[in-house]
Amino acid sequence: MNGPETDGNPVMIGAAPRTRRQAFVKAGWIVIWFLYLAGPIGTLAEGGMSPAREALGWGGLLTFVGVYFVLVFRHMAHRPVPSGVIRAAVVLLAALAALLAWTLGPDWLVLFTFVCVAVAVTQPFGTSRWAIPAITAALVLIGMRFPDVRIYLFAYALPCLLSGFAMVGVQHLIRTTQELRAARQEVARLAANEERLRLARDLHDLLGHSLSLITLKSELAGRMLPDKPAEAAQQVADIEQVSRQALVDVREAVTGYRRPRLVVELAGARAALRTAAITADIDPALEREHPGLGPDGEGALAWALREAVTNVVRHSAAGRCELLLTEEWEADERRYLCLSVIDDGTGPPRGGGHDGNGLGGLRERLALADGRLETGAAPHGRGFALRAYVPSRAPAASPPAPPAQDAAPEPLPGQA
Repeated sequence: MNGPETDGNPVMIGAAPRTRRQAFVKAGWIVIWFLYLAGPIGTLAEGGMSPAREALGWGGLLTFVGVYFVLVFRHMAHRPVPSGVIRAAVVLLAALAALLAWTLGPDWLVLFTFVCVAVAVTQPFGTSRWAIPAITAALVLIGMRFPDVRIYLFAYALPCLLSGFAMVGVQHLIRTTQELRAARQEVARLAANEERLRLARDLHDLLGHSLSLITLKSELAGRMLPDKPAEAAQQVADIEQVSRQALVDVREAVTGYRRPRLVVELAGARAALRTAAITADIDPALEREHPGLGPDGEGALAWALREAVTNVVRHSAAGRCELLLTEEWEADERRYLCLSVIDDGTGPPRGGGHDGNGLGGLRERLALADGRLETGAAPHGRGFALRAYVPSRAPAASPPAPPAQDAAPEPLPGQA
């Protein structure tokens, strides 16, 4: 199962590239528009120009492409550039487009389309809404001086106008996406604050009465000593009982808060992989209930899922991650649930043999649930694989038994 944002938004619209791969993808979306430059490049390649005009054409085209690419890519990558520099670059692109089209012929009118796109991408709507029609009008005026293109001048003007306003719409979509991401982060922060407040309220309810009673009985025992040692001892015994009960209540509360659920961690893992632009292949078995999975085993698997996905997002540089939950029989006929997290990233660290704090703590958690952790290279090609095993105690179909026979069964090897 793939995250919708990963599938429908391969370039992470509205987000800066986090990896070199994402940067190349974003650059590819810019470079593909350079196919419109086939006309000017073909004109230069045919020759027949004076050396001065040819030098102007190549120099102007290379300058135009370089400025346009840097301007648009830095904006898409969210790398801050002073607004004055951006306006100067846009004016330079417009001047180059006008100069080259006026001097070298109608094939160069396509440069005005790039200027409109640059305006739409880098300038606010208040500027774009009049600058794009003005640039289109300049294209028409320059094109009118070439009699052979007057008839189909709209073929240059219409794409110029529509491309500019289409990019205005794309920029609005990008801003909306960024606002939605910010709102989602704010909702998550508020939810965390609310959970902390709820924990504080519950701990207050659990401990407030007990601590007040302990304080009261302590003061009473202090007043009884040394005249009434027997009664003071009874108060001390009561204090011990109350404190033990308070300790049990706190442990139960904290255990309930700290033990994660597999379904909850799966939702968090899906969101983390989607945010990191990593395609997630999720086994539907992870979303089903498993009656044989006890609270300790589910908590251990949930911690394993959280740690594994965190490592994939932070360290693997992967493009795809596979999450599986399978049932396996061991040699001792015990049934285990196996959580597998497999990526296609950089693989195990060189030198191996050292888990680090995260995986070391995960081994301890799984050991407490009678489980184990296995790590190593992915089974198919490059990548890293993590497998967490916990026992499943649900009654299940036994392994295939030999066919029933009328005669008494033969004794097993080693039996008398």
